[in-house]
Amino acid sequence: MIRVKVCGLTSLAQARACADAGADAIGLNFWPRSPRRCDDATAAAIAAALGARVRVVAVVVDAGAARIEAIRALGVRWIQLHGSEPPDEVARWLPEAYKAVHLDGGATPEGYPGDELLADARIGELPGGTGVPCDWDAAAALARTRKLWLAGGLTPDNVAEAVARVRPFGVDVASGVERAPGDKDLAAVARFVANARAAG
Repeated sequence: MIRVKVCGLTSLAQARACADAGADAIGLNFWPRSPRRCDDATAAAIAAALGARVRVVAVVVDAGAARIEAIRALGVRWIQLHGSEPPDEVARWLPEAYKAVHLDGGATPEGYPGDELLADARIGELPGGTGVPCDWDAAAALARTRKLWLAGGLTPDNVAEAVARVRPFGVDVASGVERAPGDKDLAAVARFVANARAAG
């Protein structure tokens, strides 16, 4: 069954509603420059309330070991490394970690350890959350070799096609189900989950 991650949650109420809608994973963004940044107190509350139901994932960008350890101390176990972290930094946090890669000819995705990867699009200096699709053909090739989370520009209207073409392990959505950064349209979340599952 296709997994669904809803990323960029900033409130316990919306995180709980996304879990109720069928999300398998909840993403909490700890990058200080993100418009979807989740504060530590909210992250701890979400992890305490939902950690037994869904995978709660911290999205970090070149955060450093001390910060990641502090995030894990909040109860958020899974780490999505979304910056320029080298393979040995990913290895440090396994098994509850994976690297986000940009399929733009940069770092070789196969060089990163772990069972899972996430493929996203990059626009300028923004590491993700741009609402722009990544290269689905390149993602499909990668999905044949690794458990791949597909991110970048997914919406309730295109997720079924994305699942059919890429055959990923999971799909990851943020801006595609939002009214504003960090404010999810819960009807869109439910439609996204339903369409992903129907295609998967």
